[in-house]
Parts: sequence; C-alpha cells; structure tokens
Amino acid sequence: MKILLTGATGYIGKRLLPVLVGNGHHVVCAVRDKRRLNIPNSLLEYIEVVELDLLNSDSLKAIPNDIAYYLIHSMSSSKDYQELEKQSAINFKKALLKTQVSQLIYLSGIVNDKNLSKHLSSRQTVENVLADGDYAFTCLRAGIIIGSGSASFEIIRDLVEKLPVMVTPRWLNTKCQPIGVSDVIKILIDVINNKQCHNQNFDIGGPDVLTYKEMLLIFAKERGLKRWIGTLPIMTPRLSSYWLYFVTSTSYRLAIALVNSMKVEVICKDRRINEILNFQTLSYKESLRKAFARIQQNEVVSSWKDALISGELNIKVSDFINVPEFGCFKDVRVLPMARQDTSIERVWRIGGQSGWYYANFLWKIRGCIDRLRGGVGLRRGRNHINKLEVGDALDFWRVFYANKEEGRLLLFAEMKLPGEAWLEFRVDQGQMVQTATFRPKGLWGRLYWYSVLPFHGFIFKGMLKAIVA
Repeated sequence: MKILLTGATGYIGKRLLPVLVGNGHHVVCAVRDKRRLNIPNSLLEYIEVVELDLLNSDSLKAIPNDIAYYLIHSMSSSKDYQELEKQSAINFKKALLKTQVSQLIYLSGIVNDKNLSKHLSSRQTVENVLADGDYAFTCLRAGIIIGSGSASFEIIRDLVEKLPVMVTPRWLNTKCQPIGVSDVIKILIDVINNKQCHNQNFDIGGPDVLTYKEMLLIFAKERGLKRWIGTLPIMTPRLSSYWLYFVTSTSYRLAIALVNSMKVEVICKDRRINEILNFQTLSYKESLRKAFARIQQNEVVSSWKDALISGELNIKVSDFINVPEFGCFKDVRVLPMARQDTSIERVWRIGGQSGWYYANFLWKIRGCIDRLRGGVGLRRGRNHINKLEVGDALDFWRVFYANKEEGRLLLFAEMKLPGEAWLEFRVDQGQMVQTATFRPKGLWGRLYWYSVLPFHGFIFKGMLKAIVA
C-alpha cells in the first residue's frame, strides 16, 4: 500500500516511518527540503521523497497515495501560525481531492475544554478543514506525549533536573492525560483501513489523569530526585513564558504557545479507540520508565528485528539506534583514516588489555575512582581481544551496538556518574567520527561535565589520533 507521510522530518514522523516500512508499506515522504530528511540507505528501496510546500498549491500537483498522514504543525515557526496552518490544510485537502486517497489520518490535540488556547483552536480549525473531504477521515486527539526527545517530555525533564525548588505558575494545577509515544505510534498504525475509525475523531491518552505538578513530582521520584514545588497565583502568562524559556531548552515562541495551552485541561472525554483496537495504553510511570530505560536502544533494536522478520525486509537495525540529542553535552571529533580496515580493527580491540590508546594512566585513575564509589571500575575488562557483541561488558562500558561491516560501535557508560554517557565510533566517508555524549542529571551533572571538559581536550583527541594513524 502506498502511504503519503507529511511531517516526515518531525518527531512523530521520524518514528512512524520505519514502522510503516516494516509493516510492508511503500511510503512517500513529503518534505519542504530533501536535505533535511536523512533516509537510511536500507530504506531507500521502500520509500519515495517528494518536495512540496503546503502554502504553495502548485507544488501539490502530484502526491500519489492510498492512505495519507497529516502531521504538520507550525505553532513555533511564526506569530501567524494559525492562519498558516489553516491555509496549509486547505491546500492539502484540495490536492487530496484530485487523488484516489481512501483515508486521511490526522494527529491533533485534545479540544474538550470550552476555552481553548490559540494553539488548540488552530488544531481544531485544521481538523474541521480536513474532515470536509470525499475520503474517510480519522482524527486522533492527543495531549501530552511522553517519549525521549518530545518537546513536552524534555521540558518536564529540564524543570525537574535543573531546579531542586520550583516557584511555579498556577497552571501547574491544570489537569491533563499524558500518553506514551509508543502508544501513539501503535494507534496511528492500527487505524489504517479500520472502517470503525472512518469519519471519526478519538481522544487518545493514557489511564492517568494528572496535574502538571503531579507529573513533575512523579518524574522526580522516578529519577531518584527530591523536589519541592510551590505555585504563585500572580505569575502572568508572559512571566510564565519567560520562566519556561530561561529554565528549559525551548524557544520563547514555543514557550508562549505551550504556556497558553497548559492553562487548558486536556482530558479524554471517551476512550472508544481502546475498545475498537482492543488496546490498553501505558501508565505515565510506565511511559517514563520506557523513555529512560538504560537498555532502551537494545529494546528499539528488538522491535525493529521483529518488524524485519515479519516484513522480510533488508533493514539495518543500526539505522534506528540513536543517542539522545535534547539536554545533552557532546564532544564530537572527526579525522580521516589512513587505512579504514586497520582503524576499525583498532576500535574493535579498544579497552581491556589493549587499553584506550592514549593516557591510559588517566583511564586507570578514573576506574579506581569509580571502584571507590562502588562502581564496576575497569576490572571487568572484555570477553575477547578483538570480538564485541551487543550486551558485552567492556571495562566500565556496556556494548549497545557493534557491527564491523557498518563500522559502528556504540557504548553506554556503567560507571558511577551524575547522568548518562555514551561513546560512539562511526565510519563516515573515509573518516572516523568519535562522539562522546553526556546527559546530565541535575546541577551536579552539569558541574561534572565542565570539570572533566579540559581532560577531554587531549584524552579524546589523542585516542582518535591513535585509532586512525
């Protein structure tokens, strides 16, 4: 089946794409700029990429498909996003009416409150525009989506991990019904060609109805952090937006839109979709645990392996193992390789008896410090001198992914740290890319990163030089 996927470069679109391909669909990715869409080589056989601008109706002349997803939102791109979103929906609907599309699926927001924000009013307007067509229309309305990398999740994470004490706006007492991103993806897939979902709109959410304050406190508890939260009735929306902007990594324009929406209750009126699809969503705690699971990348690999077997497609699972981006510090170094095979072999021998190729005495000191703090230190070594498998212990690292043919090794730190750390080696066009990523936990995590930053300057530089020499 040919499926048109708009918003393919967005948070949901990127996660939905490989699942659609894994289910045997041919996907047409609609983007404004092809250069922004990085398609894994293993997927190219099963997708098409078309450039189009929803505000330019002339660019929408040829959008062949059987099913279409509309995942376009513009609330942080312009002050006039309401009008832009409406016009985009009008142009898209007109273009669809010239095709043989049988179903349009739209991911919207929960709009059950009488007093909607500009953001939610715009979602409702788009829904009304798209619903008026000759195709079967399915609208899924979600509130807060919980998943690593989502805007809502990362804002919650920033607030909890940066601020031991919070004096917050009163909208933190507003109720909402969060849902895990994996549940959103499953529902988006399961409504395809489901006649019970045609010309219907559904509220989708998890089983928990919580205030934003409760969500922050539960998040803190899951992360093992003690937090105190008080609310002030005098904090205006503008002050709230500034507060959110300075404390979190969100943009000011997005902060304004989110603050206005957070004053509106987003609670499901009914959950018919659960009965129709015979499906139960995860609780808020379960969604958090899934997002922060230490072996999340291994779980992702497992799910793609399942899709590979069922669909009999040649998909490289490594294309979908991504180190977190939001709220992280990175040290990225790139050098050309004298001999690629030799460099890869050195990467596969790293650690254990071979050491870390540069300043080994500092690595040993770090291992001793880790042992004194109750960590594993360097005593585990490695199982084999030149072989690595997923799940292997490698000194105080754990192997998350290892594939010599692709030239990629991904390690996760199991040392005692005020946060989470990854070390990745990847071959890219004759160069070795070495990336150290650190996701800090609270203020101590940030202080730790800056304290070790001077050592990174020569340890990581020297290690990479030795690998590619």
